[in-house]
Amino acid sequence: MANIREHCSWVVDDRVQATNKARAMVAAAVERVHYHHSLDMREVPMTPAALIVGGGIAGIEAAIKLADAGKQVYLVEREASIGGHMSQLYKTFPTLDCAA
Repeated sequence: MANIREHCSWVVDDRVQATNKARAMVAAAVERVHYHHSLDMREVPMTPAALIVGGGIAGIEAAIKLADAGKQVYLVEREASIGGHMSQLYKTFPTLDCAA
């Protein structure tokens, strides 16, 4: 891995010098791969379920879409009711339905 973002290699005003430093960092990262060991392949059990943290508008929408896709969904909300800030709105656009 080589981090060549502005805070690592582009710390000088000279663009040529900064580019050369970025290239050297990438070359060093590629060279380090030679010393890496391959990972062992293994199978691990997986539960095809989703945990949604937050029962606001986005959380509810995500939970509905995942449930429609056939996934088991757990929705966690710290408040007593779901809906987030939507319950504070008098009307919800574009349908103008009551938020409650």
